[in-house]
This record gives sequence, structure tokens and C-alpha cells, in this order.
Amino acid sequence: MNTADLPAASIAIVPERAAHETRSTCPYCGVGCGVIVESVDGRITGVRGDPDHPANFGRLCAKGSTLHLSAAPELAPQIRALHPELRTARSAPRQAVSWNDALDHLARRFAGIIAEHGPDSVGFYISGQMLTEDYYVFNKLAKGLIGTNNVDTNSRLCMSSAVAGYKQTLGADAPPCSYADIDDASCLFIAGSNTAWAHPIVFRRIEQAKAARPAMRLIVVDPRRTETAEFADLHLQLLPGTDVALFHAMLHLMIWEDLIDPAYIAAHTTGFNALRELVRDMTPAKAAGICGLREADIATAARWFALGGPGAAAATRRPTLSMYCQGLNQSSCGTAKNAALINLHLACGQIGKPGAGPFSLTGQPNAMGGREVGGMANLLSAHRDLSNPDHRAEVARLWGVDDVPAARGKTAVEMFEAAARGEVKALWIACTDPAQSLPDQALVRRALEAAELVVVQEAYVTAATVAYADALLPATTWGEKEGTVTNSERRISRVRASVRAPGLARHDWAIAADFATRLEALLPRRAAPHGAGPMAPSGRQLGGRPTLFPYTCAEQVWNEHRESTRGRDLDITGLSWSILERDGPQQWPYPEGARGGKTRLYENATYPTADGRARFAATPYAPVAEACDARHPFALTTGRLRDQWHGMSRTGSVPRLFGHAPEPCIDLNPADLARRGWSDGELLRVSSRRGDLVLPARASDGLRSGQAFIAMHWGAEYLAGRGAEGQARLGVNGLTLPVFDPQSFQPELKHAAVRLEAANLPWHLAAFGWMPATQAHALRRQLMQELGDLPFVMCVPFGRERTGLLLRAAARGAPDAAWLARVETHFGVRGDEALHYADPSRSVRRAVRLHGERLEAAMLCGPADSVAAQRWLRDLLESGASAKPYGQWLLLPSSQPPRNIPTPGHQVCNCFDVWQIKIEAELSKIDGDADARLAVLQQRLRCGTNCGSCLPELRRLVREHAALPA
Repeated sequence: MNTADLPAASIAIVPERAAHETRSTCPYCGVGCGVIVESVDGRITGVRGDPDHPANFGRLCAKGSTLHLSAAPELAPQIRALHPELRTARSAPRQAVSWNDALDHLARRFAGIIAEHGPDSVGFYISGQMLTEDYYVFNKLAKGLIGTNNVDTNSRLCMSSAVAGYKQTLGADAPPCSYADIDDASCLFIAGSNTAWAHPIVFRRIEQAKAARPAMRLIVVDPRRTETAEFADLHLQLLPGTDVALFHAMLHLMIWEDLIDPAYIAAHTTGFNALRELVRDMTPAKAAGICGLREADIATAARWFALGGPGAAAATRRPTLSMYCQGLNQSSCGTAKNAALINLHLACGQIGKPGAGPFSLTGQPNAMGGREVGGMANLLSAHRDLSNPDHRAEVARLWGVDDVPAARGKTAVEMFEAAARGEVKALWIACTDPAQSLPDQALVRRALEAAELVVVQEAYVTAATVAYADALLPATTWGEKEGTVTNSERRISRVRASVRAPGLARHDWAIAADFATRLEALLPRRAAPHGAGPMAPSGRQLGGRPTLFPYTCAEQVWNEHRESTRGRDLDITGLSWSILERDGPQQWPYPEGARGGKTRLYENATYPTADGRARFAATPYAPVAEACDARHPFALTTGRLRDQWHGMSRTGSVPRLFGHAPEPCIDLNPADLARRGWSDGELLRVSSRRGDLVLPARASDGLRSGQAFIAMHWGAEYLAGRGAEGQARLGVNGLTLPVFDPQSFQPELKHAAVRLEAANLPWHLAAFGWMPATQAHALRRQLMQELGDLPFVMCVPFGRERTGLLLRAAARGAPDAAWLARVETHFGVRGDEALHYADPSRSVRRAVRLHGERLEAAMLCGPADSVAAQRWLRDLLESGASAKPYGQWLLLPSSQPPRNIPTPGHQVCNCFDVWQIKIEAELSKIDGDADARLAVLQQRLRCGTNCGSCLPELRRLVREHAALPA
């Protein structure tokens, strides 16, 4: 029986063991893909793309395709928060308590802190992964009940510069474009986004558009030569942080060559004269020197952008669509970068028509929804301005409170800085992991230790922040939640529960509302004399008076949010959950009386500003906040991996998602490695002015000399250790700096000046093996805790049908025998169950465990050369091939592999487990042009035929391996 079309409130009566299907939305990036979730007997068993969802039309990336594996029943006892926990002293462990005890305790503590120190002594740090309903209740709790604007979100790290850029130029935080515009664009300009990895399903659509219209031009602006850049017709590999100089130079040339649209500028914009004066001196030649680009390439980009590609004139202008993400946003000049790009659209009239406009790609599944409800420290509900007294009065009337505080609250970095100073006494953290994701992790840890009360509302106990929780509140997650999300193209989709929550986990909005009603009884009355606002459901009393939080289901919360949008630019008063059930996902605005949402905005060139005109932003170029110098000569940037997401709380539980990038590393230009005498794989110490890190080097042709790259996902949960002076190594964000944009308050996570040097750790260890799936993830956490005092330790899962663990460590000398014995025990290679070799004079030890002829586990330790064999031994273990042909090589402390063992390279296709060696072998047998060879390769190996995330790499391999001679 297929129940995908049943309303959310319906109960399906299905036979025992029958499959149940639920339509929902993917919880990863902001593309907002629809999924169909398969479940049997209350257990999620599969997931596939929803062919009817307009965001993805049935496609899913590698992450979305494996969602069901993150919900495997054996994971919950290892990684999920299952019951409320409290501790009454920092030195004591948390103890399981009831929900009533937990929330009553927290209400009393919050009430006491507020009474003694005022409402701004508490802060809420929430998440773009929450549903709109969750966001709404937290926002109302902070601003309406408590009377503080100290509610911010990890979207501050993601999209706040895009918000500020839209508001500064177009008047509202409203992305004007839709995914359908990709199909109409003649020129696509991608800046600061490796779309092929960060938004793979959007990139599939770009690939299809390019295949259908080869004349379409693709320009990519990125300091790295990424998979997205390799697909481009023109790659502008600029120096980090120089985007504003590039965009100003492009506008300079557009003006000089009469490529702008003077009629559009005159009729629909203001501020152009000031901008024209600003860019007068930013010639392409000057920008080329600043950006490290060729002047001719800047000129080509300007002409293609202005005219929609080559061969056009101003009179025959074709549409240009820009897409951008964290490369512009995560900057101390992020607002200026966003606005400077939007300036180009306004100057050429490239907005408000099919295929044209500035399109911000949202990083999280519901960062848009959080912005819609005003769930940030400087925002108000429904895109109202906090600084506008009329807007504050409107919200106060809607909520039924006396007022909404006027002063901007503390944004993400500010909130933790204030906690470290002792100004914010209580922190409530929900659905996010600041002890992994915020910059300057040393400061974040000080803040969490200094706060009098830390509440963590979380689905996963693996999140680093959980260790600092005085109260742990178990929350539901994907597959268990009910509500809505809004994707990058303003499309609202339903999220539906497929299974019951494990343990005592509750929905985020319900936890916040239950706490709020308890706190409400302890705080001085803030409700307006006439009680609840006109949109609040009536009939629920608390202590003889109306409550501000009378909700019994998520739909009631959403209905209240809907009413708050009446008359606003994002008006959804014509939309309802029943319409979403009947018609599927819808775009806003969708006002009362409308028959549908709006595909694109500003088609009539009227903007939500006082005079109806868009505004040019004249902001000068400024360099990165932290310049490289003699002590810190390398420019470090961060970004995403193809198959991982954020702090890996969810993706980290799926071993196969580590196949493409199996362990942390720092990418460097090969010339930089050679110049300093470093080898590929050598451990390097990376240090900034805030902290340091040890991890292996990897040569990459995609980086300029003097630049470095570390993936943003590697926090201290996976990559840790201690420095020579005992300081903890706190993952990649132990290096990044907390300087933020003065308008968007978004920190500069994309650039830090660092120093590199050989780690000089003579003793190395590598242990790996298959583990019981019911224990592997718990053991991984245990290993990271037990070995965390070493200078370098990392532990990651691997495997496909089975779960394995890889542990690597390094130190200045060999640890004691008892320490090594514990590691051997964990990997099952101690005593008679394994084969052993030892050379005490060199501190070399090796142990392997076989099951029949197959290798099951191994541990190698000693000098670096004696551990080099871990690479081929891991390949042998994962292949499942017989170990018999390799005999003594299993224990031989040699740095060279056996001659007869194949080297598979790395995994390219996650969906079908296709490795580089198979692809290269097959390509040697195929002739024809590149497209024909790729088609045959896909037919034979199936790689790239499912999610398509590996297609950019497949194209590169086809180019690099010559065709079969005729």
C-alpha cells in the first residue's frame, strides 16, 4: 500500500511488514529537494527523490540518497539524545530526569537570572536546520515573552551577508530568482560557490542547461580551481577577498564601453552617480593587480555579464543569472561583495525577467524560513525592521505584548564573546553545534565554561557542544518532525514524520513552547492589557490568563506565522497546509486570493523601498581582515566536501559518505610542498594567531602557490590533539578568526593567515578494522576521548556494507605499553587472536587479525616509514580480497607495498562504489570524443548515472586519459 499522498494527520492502516511511504523534504542544503521516505514497522528503510517536487524532480545527491542509513536503528543508542539530562554542578555528570523536572528547573533558573541581571543576560542560539515552526516559537519566546533580542542563529555564519546585500540594494530579503531561471540564462555567473559539491542538484540542472544550449556561457569566480570551475568557460581564479575590486572593475568597463542600461537606471534606481564616481579609478588593469587576474579575463567577464554572452549588443541583450554562496558571504566585507554583484545586475537591467537576476544559494535547509519569522538578533517577523518603531508595534500587537525591545540583540559571535565576559549568564543552544562551527574555538569554549547555565537542545550526543551542557534536552530530527521549510527559491515545502521519535525526544517547537508556558508564570507580566494578539489561538488559559504559547500542533504555529506576513513582501495569507497537501510546494508571495505563488520578483521593476526604486550601493573595496605576513604567509580558506555536511552530526554516522574524502587533510599547491621539502601525506602543523592543528598535507593543482584549504567539517570530534604547551587543538575553526562584517555581522570564516611547518612527530600509529555496527560510533567517540592528549589524533568511519574505523595518531615518542594495549584491544588485535611483529629498538609494532583469508583489522606503529603500509593494507581490507597472496608482507615493516597489489586510487562514485582504478582501466578501452567516452563509461560502470555528484570528476578523468588509438 502506498500512502505517500495521505494527509499528514491521517493514520494509515497497513498490513504488518507492509511498506509505508511519506513525502518529505531533505534536511541538508538549501536546494530543498523533495524525498519519498520508505518505512516498515516504524523503521526507515529507504529514501528516493520525489519526482513531483519542483526543486529536484526526483534527483538526490549522495547525501540525500543515503538519508535512510543515518536513521538505522543501531545508531540511536550510540549517537542520539534519548532522554532529558541535568546536572546541578559543573563537576558532576548529568543525570537522566523527567521532562517536567528538566523544564521546571530551567524555568526557575532562567527566571532567577532574568530577575537579577535583566532580560539581556540570557541568549538563544538556534539553527537554520530548524523548521519554520520551531524558529517562530523561539523568536516569540525571546522577543515577546522575555523581552530580549538576544536570539540568533547559525544562519549568521551562512546567509546574513546575502540578507544584508538584498536589503541594502533591493529593499527586502527576497531572492528574486527561481531554479527555472537556469534554463533561460544565456550567461551564468557563479561567484564564491563550488556548486558542484555544495548544491549538487542545482549543478545537475546547470549541466543540463549547458548541454541543451552549448552557447550558454558559464563564468566561475573562485580562488580554487574546483569541480565547478573546471566546468566553466571562464574561470576567474582571484586572490581571496578581492571580489569587490573585481565587480567594481567589471562595472567600470561596462560604463566605459556603454554596456549598461541607462533607461533602466534612470527609471528604476537611485544612487548610480555616486557608484560611478567610486568605480572610476577601479580600472580592469588596477583590479587585475589586486585580484591576481588577467586584465583581458576581467574584460571578457564584464562583457559576457552585461550582454548575456559573446556576440550580443546592448540592443540585443540576453539574460544573465548570478549564483553565489559562502565565498561572498563569509567575509568581513560580505555585504559589500553581495551588493557590488547586485550593482552589476541593476546597471544592466539584468533582473526581473526569465534567466536574469542575483540568486543567493542558501546553505541550510531552512535558513530562509528563519529569516521569514525574524529569528535573528537584528530582524523582526515577516521582514520587518527592528529599528522601525511602527514595525515593532505591529509585532507587539500581533503577539499581544506591551512591546518588542528596540535595541539590536547580540549576534552569534557577539553572544559568545559576551558570555565569555560574563555578561550573558545563560545560553540556550538548539539544533546547532557552536563548539564546532563558530570561529575562534578557544573563545567559544571559554564562553561555554563561563556561562552560569548552558542548555543544549539537540538530537545528537555526538555534537561537541553537548559536553558543555548543564541541561541536555533530546530533540527530534529528520524523519520524525512535522512542519515546513523554505528553500533558496522561496519555495515552502512540507516536512512530514515517517516514524516515531526515539526515546523521549520531542519536537523543537514543543520543547520551547512548554518551557515558555512555565517561564511565563514566573516572569512579570508582559502581555498587553487585552491579552493575546488577534492572531493567537484562543481558549487556552494559564493561571487564569491567556498564554502567549497556546499551540497543540505545528500547524497552529505556522498559521500564526502566516498571519504575521499579511501585507508584507512575503505575504502567504493565501496559503495553507491543506493547499500544500493538495498542490505541493509553493513559492511566496502567495497572498490571500492568489491562485499560486510568484516564480520571480520585480518583473515590474518596482522594489520594496520607500520610493519603489532599487538602490545602488557605493562601497569601496577593502582587503581581508587578516593579511598574510612573514610569520603567517599562507592564506587559508575553508569549504565543503562533496559528500559531507556541516559538522557531520548526521553524515558522520554514514560510513560510505567518507569514501570520497576518507580523512582530514590540508590541500597545498605541489610547488609549495616541493619548495619546502614536504611530501604528500606528511603531517604538518598549521597555526594561526588563535590556535593550531596537525593534519596530513595533500598536493592539489587547484590552489595557487601561497594558499591552503581545509574542509569546514573537520571539528575536534574527528580531528584533535594537544600542543606542546597543553592547549587543545580544536579543529579547523580553532584557526579561523571572529572578525565580522559591520552590517551583516557574519564572520570571515573564508580566510585566515596561517603558518605551516613540519609537525616533527617521529612516532606514528594507524589502526583500522571492521567493527560491530552496534558499537562502532560509540567506540569512535571513546577513542577520541582516550587519545585526545596526543599531539595528533583523528578517527573516522569507513565502509559500505560494513562499518569500519580508521584511527591515526602521532606523538613525539612511543606511548607506554598499557596505552598501546588498549588500542589493540579496541581493534581486536591483542593476544592470540592476531598475528604480531615487534622491533623494540625502533618502537615498531604490527598486528593483524584475519577471518579465514580476509583481513579484518590491523594496527601499525613506529616511525613514519614503518606505518606507510597502512595505505595498501586498508585497501586490502576494504576490498574483501584474500590476504593469502601477501603472506609475510602483512607483518613486514616496509614502506613499499607488494608489487602484485593493485592501487585503487580513491572512490569517485559513491552511489555505485566505483573507484578511480576501474574508471581508468575502462577508459583505456574506449575510443571517441569526450562526450562519447563518458557515455560509454557510464553505461559500463553506471558511475554518474544516479545522483550525478561525481560527473565533474568523471569529465576530468576522461580529459586526462587519452582515447584509445584508432
